Parts: sequence; structure tokens; C-alpha cells
Amino acid sequence: MTMMTRRTLGASAAALLFAASFAAAQAPQMVRVRATLENVSVPMLTAKSRDGAEMKIKLADNAPVNEVVQASLADIKDNSYIAVTAMPQPDGSQKAVAILIFPEAMRGVAEGHRPWDLEPSSTMTNATVAEQVKSTDGQTLTVKYKDGDKKILVTPATIIVTYKKSAASDLKAGQKIFVAAAKKLDDGTLEAPNVAYGDVGVWR
Repeated sequence: MTMMTRRTLGASAAALLFAASFAAAQAPQMVRVRATLENVSVPMLTAKSRDGAEMKIKLADNAPVNEVVQASLADIKDNSYIAVTAMPQPDGSQKAVAILIFPEAMRGVAEGHRPWDLEPSSTMTNATVAEQVKSTDGQTLTVKYKDGDKKILVTPATIIVTYKKSAASDLKAGQKIFVAAAKKLDDGTLEAPNVAYGDVGVWR
């Protein structure tokens, strides 16, 4: 390889690295919101986070609003698309702390398995129920996502919820809200592509 070729490749690599770094720097910061509403003036919401910080949240145009309502294990069917907040077990399974049953229109949202911030070592798995087996400890679900599968242990202590379609006009001061990925704007305001509210499950 000639010196000129090496220099050209080196310059190309540096340019690609710079472009990637620049793109990363320009990417908007995403924020997970768990808060209590203090004032509602749609599309602007004022809320207080769990640590007491005030947050200004702007609902995006046509942002879906959902109420989180209680559901039961019987509502989880084969082929249900669910989100599971869980704690890893020594045998490799996941013990469900909370399960959200998605409406069919939300099938595929954030599919996969990843770390979660409920508490140290907690996980989030968004996947399709492939099998259900009752056991002495509760019920075990096998869930599948595009890169793999997980065994989920559901116990009597597991919180099970679903979404009920609502509207921005139903948002009121005092409600607990959750936004999975709000975009932080230059002025510090958070833009919410959707919002869930209710007393069950939204802190998960």
C-alpha cells in the first residue's frame, strides 16, 4: 500500500469518525419522565419529578394519551404483545414486577430486551407471548422478540395493567404520568410524543 493510499484511507476514517461524532452531538437528548402533573394547559404541562424537579412538557401534535388501568393475568393471551418490568433470576428467567398489555395498535413498540431503571439490575422486555405454563410459583410465560426469547415468572405480586385510550383533555393536576422517551428541546422543555397517566403502573 502506498503512502498516499494510507493517507487517503486515514483521512477518510477520520472524516467518518468526525461525522459520527457530530451526528451524536446533534442527536436530541431523550428523557424518561415519571412525574406528577401540577398544571395542565394543553399542549403545555407542568409536572414535578420524583426528585422534586419541575418539568415543562409540551405534548407533540396528535400525541396519544392513554390511561393506565388495572388488568389481570387472564387478560394475557397467547400472542399478546406485552412490556415486562422484571428482575433477573439465578436460573436466567425474569421475575415480573409489572406487566403492561399493549393494545393491538401498539404491537412492536420498542421490541426487545434491555436494562431498565426501576431499580439496580432491573430489565424491560417488550415481546410477544408464545407460551403460558402454570406452576406452583405462579405462571411462566415464554415471550419472544426479534433477537431472542425470555422466560417470565408471573407471581400474585406482579402488577398487571393495560392502556385505555384517553385524550389530552382528561389530563388533570395531581395525576401521575409516564413518558418513555421525551425529547429535550434547546430551551429545556421536554416534547412528549405520547403520555400515559394513572395511579397503577405508570411509575414502572
